[in-house]
Amino acid sequence: MKIDNPEQLSRGARHLLALLACGLTVMVGLPLRDVLDLANIAMLMLLTVVFIAAILGRAPAILASFVSVAAFDFFYVPPRLSFLVSDVQYLVSFAVMLVVSLLISHLTTRLQASMQEALEREQRAHALYALAQALAGAMSVAQVVRQVGAFVREQAGGEARFFLPDEGERLGEFPEAGHPLGLDESLVLEAVFRAGSGDPSNCVSGPNGLDLYLPLNGATRRRGVLFVRAREDDPGVPVLRPMLEGVASLTAIALERLHFVEVAQASQLEMAAERLRGSILSSISHDIRTPLTVLFGQADALALAGDHLGDAEREAAGAIRDQAGRLHQMVENLLDMARLQAGQVRLRRDWHAIDEVIGASIRLLGDALREHPVKVGVARELSLIALDAVLMERVFCNLIENAAKYSPPGAAVTVEVRPDDGGLAVEVRDRGPGFPSGSLGRVFRVFERGVPESPASGAGLGLAICRAIVEAHGGHIAASNPPEGGACVRFTLPSSGEPPRIEPELADPAGAGS
Repeated sequence: MKIDNPEQLSRGARHLLALLACGLTVMVGLPLRDVLDLANIAMLMLLTVVFIAAILGRAPAILASFVSVAAFDFFYVPPRLSFLVSDVQYLVSFAVMLVVSLLISHLTTRLQASMQEALEREQRAHALYALAQALAGAMSVAQVVRQVGAFVREQAGGEARFFLPDEGERLGEFPEAGHPLGLDESLVLEAVFRAGSGDPSNCVSGPNGLDLYLPLNGATRRRGVLFVRAREDDPGVPVLRPMLEGVASLTAIALERLHFVEVAQASQLEMAAERLRGSILSSISHDIRTPLTVLFGQADALALAGDHLGDAEREAAGAIRDQAGRLHQMVENLLDMARLQAGQVRLRRDWHAIDEVIGASIRLLGDALREHPVKVGVARELSLIALDAVLMERVFCNLIENAAKYSPPGAAVTVEVRPDDGGLAVEVRDRGPGFPSGSLGRVFRVFERGVPESPASGAGLGLAICRAIVEAHGGHIAASNPPEGGACVRFTLPSSGEPPRIEPELADPAGAGS
């Protein structure tokens, strides 16, 4: 008779099988009692106890020990078929036989339990290895959740639920919310997620069973919490807690790998898009630069030849010239952007006074500021700063022209310069409608306009060029909407080295050279 799992039998059935085994041994030994010595028959009885302990467990083996001693006395020890003992020495034999039977049954059951535990550990190790292989090939968070949930159900008999943070670090169940957690459970879940990285998991006994909260600790940050609930009649979850903590570690590694794969793919796509955009900018701008120059020159020549044209023709020629000039400026911006993105522009730093750079930029703008006065405020005792004056003039021209473009007629454009951590900070403000609140983080991208449908002309390159130049100088640029209204662009320029000292000019005393 082969019994794979004695726990499947009831307690009474196992005891009955132990009694039947003892009876069968007695029946086998009765024909041999006149042939074999009593010691050999006692060995047969002990062998039966060993088999019962190995197959049926400890309690049936203890019962078989007592029954075997009693049957040995009743059927084999003179006077037979009686519990009376003719020789007192047999009492010692009975005691030794009982002790040996009990000891053998105890050792056998312990060995059987150790073997069973080793088999279970081996099975769990194989299951964990298979889970690690499956998670290594998972291509989405949904696959990770599905595989880990199936593992917890099969190996621990529990229900697994995943709570992952969003971009705002708020926990939410993934993939979809099941039955909602109670207040106490939600508080424990939040505490486990917010706890330090070295804090262990938490096992809490609740009204619905034993709950295990396992933090998903990645190498860089906590990726969420694995919530495991055991069935009320299954104590496997707390017993298998070390294995489930290993499952949580594998899950965190898989989630972090998927996160970094997503970041790497996004970076590659962005780099490819930037390279394609730069190639398009460079090729298009070079191809249309020459015909634009010719068009601008011809339109300017027509506009200047006033004696041969009527008023309408002269006005049309002037309009063609102005639009060609504007288009030419856009092409120049495209070329500048292409060169900056390709890293072909080298800074030619020199020590300059920032107010002189601002003044030169305002003069370059000319008629673009005829309806917008520019108010410049420069803090006193500003030291010289090392920068590329030509590129920085482009920054001020773009910012001031952009501020004037979106300001109502007559509104002033304000430029303020103040010291900032050894360098300087510059703010350019206008009185226009300001940037749309949802576009503050995108206004410095290429071809990104603050107001896409604005009547003001532009291709969305000015602020992108400003950012590239400022960052090439080691600074930072940002846009904001001040509480008092309008738009503000602020950038900083760090200090690089010790500026030269300017010696004051000494007055030549009268007659010193005579």
